[in-house]
Amino acid sequence: MAKKQILAAFCLALMFLLSVEARHRHAVKNATFVATAFAKKGTTGSGLRAQKGIVAADPDILPMGTVISVRNAGEYSGTYLVADTGSKIRGLRIDIFIPSRYLCRKFGRKRVQVAVIERPTIASR
Repeated sequence: MAKKQILAAFCLALMFLLSVEARHRHAVKNATFVATAFAKKGTTGSGLRAQKGIVAADPDILPMGTVISVRNAGEYSGTYLVADTGSKIRGLRIDIFIPSRYLCRKFGRKRVQVAVIERPTIASR
């Protein structure tokens, strides 16, 4: 009976480790993303105020606290902090904060290059 309990505990531990690995295996360093823009004022998912330099991303791809470089976004190319998530932001997508709805519509949807500059430490995840 003890062998079955040990085997069951081992299987549970293995499933847990594999699920953690699966959650973060999609993390990228450099990739092409689809970028859109948002103008919602208020507090982001990280607790920071929505402001210039903030993007929303899928936390399985770019965890909150990640610093990224965005290229091919025209005047919105630059360095950003992932400080929010969005219900429609899944996979290789980012949502850039732009303070005007008009400018967000003008931005539209762009294919941009995203490079990870700094990943968050485990304590900030």
